[in-house]
Parts: sequence; structure tokens; C-alpha cells
Amino acid sequence: MTDYDLMCRQLESLSEGVAWDMTVLSNASALIWDTLDDINWAGFYLMKDGKLQLGPFQGKPACTVIEVGKGVCGTAIAEDKTQLVKNVHEFPGHIACDSASNSEIVVPVHAGDTLYGVLDIDSPKFERFSEEDREGLEAFVRILESILK
Repeated sequence: MTDYDLMCRQLESLSEGVAWDMTVLSNASALIWDTLDDINWAGFYLMKDGKLQLGPFQGKPACTVIEVGKGVCGTAIAEDKTQLVKNVHEFPGHIACDSASNSEIVVPVHAGDTLYGVLDIDSPKFERFSEEDREGLEAFVRILESILK
């Protein structure tokens, strides 16, 4: 069971006095990678030129550009809503950046009133992510949103 309260406090501590978003996002992805069990990718896609573009992450090389409305990440941005997918192979239009991934959670990230990007976490385990994970990761993203410029 993940201690999301601790993870949020660690993010706040790691981000204190940091002026550059990429540093914050890099440490956030490393913190998730180090804390969550049974994951094979954790990172961010950031909105640029109307598309999601690869940002800081931990894991294998990843897709570099995702269209809004495509795949789990693009759907999360299009709907501005967390996507918790227990089996990615059943998600219409899933983009398989890593064939080992079987479940995924994607949380939209805002900077002020603007959609900034998404937090994307993949797992090789089916049904890896729960409602507790959704709540914990949404709290984690709220901390990020309070830091991002």
C-alpha cells in the first residue's frame, strides 16, 4: 500500500525553492518511480503546439508526441479527467509505447486555468491501479499544480 501523504510531503520538500518546472517534474517522476510498486513507466507529457509532447520520465524510451483525443493520455487531456484503465488492451485506440504495459493511470495537470499536460503511469500488471491510487495521485498532482509556473 502506497503512503501517498508521505509522497506528497516529499514532493513539497523536493520542490521547495525550485524555480524551473522541469526540475520539479523530473524529481516528481523519480519520486513516483521510487515509491510505487509494479510500474514500468512514470512521467509527464506536456502540452506544446496543441499536442502532448514527452516530458521528464522514468522508464524505457517512450512515444514522443500524442495527439489530443488519442490513446489514454490524449483522452485524459480531451476530457480533462483522470483515466484509470485496468486493461489497456481493451481501451479503444490505446497507444502501445511499451508492449509490456497492461494497465495505466493518467491524471491531467493544470498550471492556473491552463491544461499543462498529464501525469502518466504504466504497469505490466493488469488492474494495478485502484481508486486509492487515483485519489493519491490526484492529490500528488494538486501539489504539483500549486508549484508549476
